[in-house]
Amino acid sequence: MENKIILNQKEYIYIINRKKIKNIYFRVKSDLKIYVSANRLISNNYIEKLLIKNQISIIKMYNNILNEKKEDLRYLGNDLHFIIQDTKPYIDNNDIYANSKTEALNYIYSKASEVFNQRLNQIKLLFPDIPQFNLKIRKMTSKWGVCNKKNMSITLNMELIKKDISLIDYVIIHELCHFKYMNHSKDYWNYVANFYPYYKQARKQLKC
Repeated sequence: MENKIILNQKEYIYIINRKKIKNIYFRVKSDLKIYVSANRLISNNYIEKLLIKNQISIIKMYNNILNEKKEDLRYLGNDLHFIIQDTKPYIDNNDIYANSKTEALNYIYSKASEVFNQRLNQIKLLFPDIPQFNLKIRKMTSKWGVCNKKNMSITLNMELIKKDISLIDYVIIHELCHFKYMNHSKDYWNYVANFYPYYKQARKQLKC
């Protein structure tokens, strides 16, 4: 049976599961309801008092689950349907299986190195006299990629793993072209067009 309680001026739903246990446990699940595991001898009134007493940690758990629900689970341009399953994360067609959305998202990010290196190795073959450089991958807030000619490296934004392969290719090409032109001059864009003629559409899709 569902019950309601006010914690920090907001209404929450909680459900009591009676079990043969000594302690009382609180958990917030993906349906954003508070689940209380308690012994049959514990009164509802006592449980409510404990909920209020522990409201800070319970609200924190609630907000963590709420943020997980907002996570954008996309992989190579496809929206993934999240399925809770007690297993190591894996993707099957457009479904992703994991214990939580956070674990699912981390699994998606873990695929970035393999995918980016595959595409980079293919695209490098198109470029004449490309210098030796290192590939770095990290989260960035305002750029999809960075070419650093001083330390001979290219950095790709980890969030690119959510984008279509064609857009990943564009960002790689964009950064490789900077080894020849360290600017965004007309000559630079003409050089980019040799390898990616539809770069303007890609820029619109990436909003850059």
